[in-house]
Amino acid sequence: MSNSPVKKQKMESALEQLKQHTVVVADTGDFNAIAEYKPQDATTNPSLILAAAQMPDYQQLVEDAIQYGKKLGGSEQEQIDNIMDKLFVLFGIEILKKIPGRVSTEVDARLSYDKDGMIERAKRIIALYKEAGIDKKRILIKLSSTWEGIQAGKVLEEDYGIHCNMTLLFSFAQAVACAEAGVTLISPFVGRILDWHVANSDKKSYEPSEDPGVQSVTKIYNYYKKFGYKTIVMGASFRNTGEITSLTGCDYLTISPKLLGELSKDSSKLTPTLTVKSAQASNLEKIHLDEKDFRWLHNEDQMAVEKLSDGIRKFAADSIKLEKVLQARLGSEKNGK
Repeated sequence: MSNSPVKKQKMESALEQLKQHTVVVADTGDFNAIAEYKPQDATTNPSLILAAAQMPDYQQLVEDAIQYGKKLGGSEQEQIDNIMDKLFVLFGIEILKKIPGRVSTEVDARLSYDKDGMIERAKRIIALYKEAGIDKKRILIKLSSTWEGIQAGKVLEEDYGIHCNMTLLFSFAQAVACAEAGVTLISPFVGRILDWHVANSDKKSYEPSEDPGVQSVTKIYNYYKKFGYKTIVMGASFRNTGEITSLTGCDYLTISPKLLGELSKDSSKLTPTLTVKSAQASNLEKIHLDEKDFRWLHNEDQMAVEKLSDGIRKFAADSIKLEKVLQARLGSEKNGK
C-alpha cells in the first residue's frame, strides 16, 4: 500500500460546472471581461456599446469608425449611420479575437417594425464584417422579436444564409413564431420578466425555481426540445445567479461580467434542471401561429407587450445617445479641434 498523501480534489466553480452543461456567452462590449471569463460566444447591444464607447480603452475604435464615415461622405445623417454600423462591427471584430465562437451584433431598434429596413441593415453589417475578412458564420444578427423582426429573420436565414439572434423576447407567442421561422437563436429576457412581476404584483421576491423569467425559459426550452425545433434557446438579462443556476442545461446563457464573477467564486454543486428527456415528457401541445394568431396571443400577455415596447424604446434611446456622442466628435473634428 502506498503511504503517499491523498490529493484533495479542487472544487470546480459554479461557472466551470455550468460550462459543462450549457454554452456560456458573455453579455458585454468590454473585451477585458471577455478575456477574463473565456466564454464561447459574446453578445452586444446598443446600451453595452454606448457604455464601452465612452471608456478610454476603446477611443481608437470610435476614432476609426468616425474616419470610416467621413471617408464615405454623404449627409451628416448618412455619415452617422455608417459610423454607427462600423463601430458596432469594429467592437464585434475585437470581441471575435478573444472568443472561439460567434458575436451578436444588433440592428438599430428603430427599425423594429420595418421588415425590409432590418433586412437591408443586416446585409450591410454582414458586408462590413466580410470587408474585414470575417465569415458570416461567426456573426449573429440581433433583431427585435416583433412580427416584422421575426419575418426579417426568416428571410435572412433562408435567402442569405445570415444567422439571426431574436432579442427582446418575452412571450411564448414570440418563441413559437421564431421557431416556426427557423431562426438560429432566441434570447428570452429572464430578468426583465422578473422586473415586471415585481413592479406589478404584491410579491417582491421569488425563489429561483418560482421566478417567472426562469419559468418562461423553461417552458420555451421544453417546447423546442419536445417538438424538435433546432432554434437555440439562450436565456438572457439575468438579475442574480439563482436565475442562472436554475437554468443549468439550457442551450446557451448570456451573462454579464458581474454575474460571471460571482459564479466563478461560487462552489455550489450544479445539476442540470433542463434536459431533453424531461422536455419530451412535458404535456405541452404544438401550436401554429400565423400573423393574426401571433398578434392576438402576444397581446394577451400584458407583461410581454409592455416589456417588448419598453425594450425597443430603451435600445432606441441608447442608439440616439450614442449618435449624439459620435455627432459631437464628428463636429469637433470638422472644426479642426
